[in-house]
Amino acid sequence: MTEEFHRIRRLPPYVFAEVNAAKARARAEGQDIIDLGMGNPDSPTPPHIVAKLVETVQDPRTHRYSTSKGIVGLRRALAGYYRRRFDVALDPETEVIATLGSKEGLANLASAITSPGDTILVPNPSYPIHQFGFIIAGASVRSVPAKPDEEMLSALDRAVRHSVPKPTALIVNFPSNPTAWLADLDFYREIVAFAKRNEIWVLSDLAYAEIYFGERVPPSILQVAGAKDIAVEFTSMSKTYSMPGWRIGFAAGNQRLVEALGRVKSYLDYGAFTPIQVAAVAALNGPQECVAEMRALYKDRRDVLIRGLAQAGWDVPSPEGSMFAWAPIPPRFAHLGSVEFSKLLLQRAQVAVAPGLGFGEFGDTHVRIGLVENTHRLRQAIRNIRAFLHADSNLAEPSLAVAQ
Repeated sequence: MTEEFHRIRRLPPYVFAEVNAAKARARAEGQDIIDLGMGNPDSPTPPHIVAKLVETVQDPRTHRYSTSKGIVGLRRALAGYYRRRFDVALDPETEVIATLGSKEGLANLASAITSPGDTILVPNPSYPIHQFGFIIAGASVRSVPAKPDEEMLSALDRAVRHSVPKPTALIVNFPSNPTAWLADLDFYREIVAFAKRNEIWVLSDLAYAEIYFGERVPPSILQVAGAKDIAVEFTSMSKTYSMPGWRIGFAAGNQRLVEALGRVKSYLDYGAFTPIQVAAVAALNGPQECVAEMRALYKDRRDVLIRGLAQAGWDVPSPEGSMFAWAPIPPRFAHLGSVEFSKLLLQRAQVAVAPGLGFGEFGDTHVRIGLVENTHRLRQAIRNIRAFLHADSNLAEPSLAVAQ
């Protein structure tokens, strides 16, 4: 009775917990912590979406169980979005399913298609559920480079030739969390050809499709001819419409994968609360100016952050998409690794960031900075960081209190 449960043993301690605990202690002491660590949108959900929720919840018929695959209108709305945005045709009955956020969908699909001992290819660094959803399901994960380039394609080829058993699935995520890298359609063509050649499923996470800042508009893997033969794609309302707490997402694409996810979900949930689903329909089918406004908001924050950090002496690449900056640890502190550097930044600058180690061991040279505070708070964070970086003391060593 004292042994840890089998599946829990495969989950390491949550890396972010150390920084979160230090953050909680600092706030308990009355410190003003600027939290750029969690990818939690701070803007309110657009009023017309909230109004539809309020209107719908007045009807007591909507208080009953919903359907785990999502109401018909919502699945049709998502198919309409794919048609407008990507020129991709989807059958709302067989190729679309609503999820309780993309995280739930990814985890439950992993459970649906994975046998113990399967090998899954996952970029490293990447969003934790990409690997741990499969680890919880009993699979083994093989890491591949996360950047969408020839190195990643070569690594995929090596993985197929040298993995036993042969990989059964591949995760891709662009715009990427945490790295903010974007992929183009040519890269997706290579991925689809690779997957078909080797009979591998592809799970694409497109949660940040509408957060981009330049002329490169993120495509969908489903735009590639024949992609639906092997691919399913997850999208989310959380970032596009600032609806993180509403927990609405989708899987779309390969009919067999969608059906497998639906079968597992039918045992686990009755779907999201119907008024939330109706409000999501209003979001997808209604005015889209709020999406452009959200994109402009994050772009403005990105510019303030990247410019300010550069002036402070911290050169961070300017992200083309997502709501994050993937920041290399300054050379002076590189020996600390991402967890200790994050705790030091919290202690000395009162700024919380996410340690890159939490996204995989190859992320330990970076921290992730979220664009989740207004520009006033971002400028305050930059001033604090500048003072920390320019301080004349051995600040590369965290205090004992912080290190514990």
